[in-house]
Amino acid sequence: MATTLADNIIESLKNSGVSRVYGIPGDSLNGFTDALRRDGTISWQHARHEEGAAFAAAADAALTGDLAVCAGSCGPGNLHLINGLFDAHRSRVPVLAIAAHIPAPEIGSTYFQETHPERLFVECSAFCEMVSTPEQLPRLLDIAIRTAVETSDVAVLVIPGEIFLTKGANRRAGAPIRRVDRVVAPTDDGLAAAADILNKAQAVTILAGAGVAGAHDEVVELAGALQAPVVHALRGKEFIEYDNPYDVGMTGLLGFSSGYRAIEKCDALLMLGTDFPYQQFYPSKATIIQVDIRGEQIGRRTPVDLGLVGSVADTVPRLAPLIDRNRSSEHLRSARRHYVKARESLDELADNDRNRQPIHPQYLARLISDLASDDAVFIPDVGSPVVWAARYLRMNGRRRLIGSFSHGSMANAVSQAVGAQSAYPGRQIIALAGDGGLTMLLGELLTITQNKLPVKIVVFNNSSLNFVEVEMKAAGFVNYGTQLDNPDFAELASAVGIFGRRVEQPDDLSGAVRAFLEHDGPALLDVVTARQELSIPPTVTAAQAKGFTLYALRTVMSGRGDELVDLAETNLFRRLFD
Repeated sequence: MATTLADNIIESLKNSGVSRVYGIPGDSLNGFTDALRRDGTISWQHARHEEGAAFAAAADAALTGDLAVCAGSCGPGNLHLINGLFDAHRSRVPVLAIAAHIPAPEIGSTYFQETHPERLFVECSAFCEMVSTPEQLPRLLDIAIRTAVETSDVAVLVIPGEIFLTKGANRRAGAPIRRVDRVVAPTDDGLAAAADILNKAQAVTILAGAGVAGAHDEVVELAGALQAPVVHALRGKEFIEYDNPYDVGMTGLLGFSSGYRAIEKCDALLMLGTDFPYQQFYPSKATIIQVDIRGEQIGRRTPVDLGLVGSVADTVPRLAPLIDRNRSSEHLRSARRHYVKARESLDELADNDRNRQPIHPQYLARLISDLASDDAVFIPDVGSPVVWAARYLRMNGRRRLIGSFSHGSMANAVSQAVGAQSAYPGRQIIALAGDGGLTMLLGELLTITQNKLPVKIVVFNNSSLNFVEVEMKAAGFVNYGTQLDNPDFAELASAVGIFGRRVEQPDDLSGAVRAFLEHDGPALLDVVTARQELSIPPTVTAAQAKGFTLYALRTVMSGRGDELVDLAETNLFRRLFD
């Protein structure tokens, strides 16, 4: 058969290291999927929903650091990709989306399934172009791939279906497109200015984000030189929390008090590779230095006194020799003492609670952490599973923690687990699913079985949109519209070929988690957890306190005072009478 442009696309993808494409076939995509079939070296990872395919590609790219690809047919097909692509865009991972289009002569005529994907995907991508003629395709494909891998972002190529089937191009091939190594560091003057600020400060705190990846030892050494406690944002947890004697935990809505306090009490804050979004958690009085490889992000969240453009890995080794080592350790020792107390308080909640029902989600998260493999990949759903993951999963430099941490989408965990397991078939992939998130894209359970992926899914089954309920309480609203009437998820999993087990008693949980993780194949553990478990942020504002009081009053007035009793039994009475 004559070579087509679809064949050219497959060859370019292979040269760029792509070995998988996630998606759902459709008529406008047939030329592309048939080229995949004929080539036989790139696997087609068939999803049950294009949103799941895009999430899977995002997770694949996040773990491997390489280009991942997803595809959708015209109209609704590629439109379904958009939420997963937004997640990849916000997480800054290299994903190429191939959006098949209606026949080119029909564009603009309100043809069947017509949309305008070249407009729709602009907001969630660094590159989005439509191929109007066959001659454009080879060069636009190169540009799309190059943009995705060099900017760690999404590139979308919109291709009318008939163009896939046209005769292949004879354009000279360049070198395989891979990310070019580089050194990005601030100027000597910028480094000297930063050192001057840090050397004059009495109490320095480091806030570390995802940008510290690959620079763990260098950041820890700098913290020692500065006698600075290290606070991490959620996306920095996996890269800096472990083997770090200066760690004082996380701040933000999911964090705890010691991280918040270490930032509030400093007189100089050194931000390393973080775009931490919550303005209310930045220090009220401190000089702030921000190091980021993307200059446009400097000062975005809080006023900055000195901005340095550079990667953390290239900047910190150049900054460390300029730091005066003769400095007080009082700020560090105070922050560490506070952290130890805060950590003990959190760990006290992660227990069996004398076999009293319902199971506390903290206990479940701790058991998962204790019994998972040393190189497990954890993927929590947005909502309460993220809270327990942030507070109880232990990192060690080999484990990974990924999720929809910037875009904040429900239903990410299972779909991202598909991509993670596809990229690493022999690695333990654990999705920490909320009952709301799981059911939103429930069909992806079939994606797991169809692709024979041994994904492990633990369901935090509290029969509610739990984090939404916490937000309602804090704002003073009576819970409404958050109840979930769930099936037995273990039986449901068994019906589709996944090992399923349900746990309601705390005494049964440890053995169930062990058996679930050791199962040879896909498995789902349905754990009935406490609906009224509170995840208190590190600082409670007057507005939140007022809101909670209003919630209590309105709940009683609406005849639902039993909710307050459950809330007290789950949280307050447990502390008082243990």
